[in-house]
Amino acid sequence: METIKQKTGKAFEALKGEFGYKNPMQAPKITKVVISCGIGSVKDKKKIELIADRLSKITGQKPARKGAKISIAAFKVREGDPVGMQITLRGARMYDFLDRLVNIALPRTKDFRGISGNGIDQMGNYTLGIKENTIFPESGDEDLKDVFGLAVTVVTNVKDPKQTKAFLIHLGFPFKKTDTKEAKAKLDPKKGRFAKK
Repeated sequence: METIKQKTGKAFEALKGEFGYKNPMQAPKITKVVISCGIGSVKDKKKIELIADRLSKITGQKPARKGAKISIAAFKVREGDPVGMQITLRGARMYDFLDRLVNIALPRTKDFRGISGNGIDQMGNYTLGIKENTIFPESGDEDLKDVFGLAVTVVTNVKDPKQTKAFLIHLGFPFKKTDTKEAKAKLDPKKGRFAKK
């Protein structure tokens, strides 16, 4: 089975016909992957340490703790209190994490039917929300009270959402099939709406 790094090397040949690339330097690439996790609602220091430990096992890198920039009395948050953790992956660790995410973790998700294609922003980056960290084998079997969610942002050098989606499909990201009843119906060219059967 090809790795994501090998597929990235073949992106120019695979996508040049669709997007008119003339130089291999125009081919899309992944520059970094950012994993973030909010811990603002967690007050137990032991659980915060557990989340940091799980994230470091999942990614192979120690997370950076992010503190609150301002105090908000309504949320009982003071300036400097830990509100999140962030890890930026590049190079070999980045490709290793993406291989495990696409080929092992996502298929382990309960009732998995594909990931949403709506997470691509105008800058060509894709953000995926993961509800439970237990889909990663490194987390092991945990108590339900210790389960937490995280966000994975795949940052690309492409500034076009269509190119980003085509690139991620080429890499093997399992997007949902958009074949709905309306999409399957034939469009009536005269009236510009779906034809009645």
